[in-house]
Amino acid sequence: MKATTASIIAGVVLLLAGILLLLDTLRVLDTAVLVWPFIFGAAGAAFLAVFSRSRANWWAAIPGFVLLGLAAVVTTTQLWPGAAGDGPGSLFFLFISAGFAAVYLRERANWWALIPCGVLLTLALVVALPPALDGTPVAAVLFLGFAATFAALTLTPERMKWPLIPAAVLAVLGLSFAIQSAVNFRTMEYLTAVVPLIAGLCLLYYAFHSRRGGTRHTGRAVTDQLKPGLGDAHGGH
Repeated sequence: MKATTASIIAGVVLLLAGILLLLDTLRVLDTAVLVWPFIFGAAGAAFLAVFSRSRANWWAAIPGFVLLGLAAVVTTTQLWPGAAGDGPGSLFFLFISAGFAAVYLRERANWWALIPCGVLLTLALVVALPPALDGTPVAAVLFLGFAATFAALTLTPERMKWPLIPAAVLAVLGLSFAIQSAVNFRTMEYLTAVVPLIAGLCLLYYAFHSRRGGTRHTGRAVTDQLKPGLGDAHGGH
């Protein structure tokens, strides 16, 4: 980190500390409840400053957003202790998910970061659901969110195909729970047969597609090797 960047961070931290102390002296705000949020926020900002310096520092986004999430959670619970509910937990999951999203957006080769990003985003949505939606609706949101996470991997520059298999299985589970919660249909009795069936079909399709691609590649290679020989034979005649 350059000296100018360190000076800016230190100046902002000292400025905020001075403002909080002044508000406490004037009895405008009890800054004791904001000590830990201030510490977590300052540490998170320092990590994000490191993250912004170079692509090689993509790792700094994870602790940076985790610390900012802790600052947001502590602030929420301190200022609104009774009305927060499950909001702080959902907020914390959102911040961590944003950290992994920043890792992927910073370096597209880090496609693996989309998995924890999607999982944590799904958990944030599940925690934020109303308490009345319990049981199968929660399971439907959970499995459909996981399915969307794996499906998103096929949109990366690597164009991977294997994530379609867990995405299809999880989507079937999610839709089963969604149908069960919507029409009160006892779908779980059929899952023991439907899920292995869908998974087997997906595996067979993937294996057949890979084998057909390999056969075409081998046939082209053999044809390219025979072309010089055929040309020599025609030249001899």
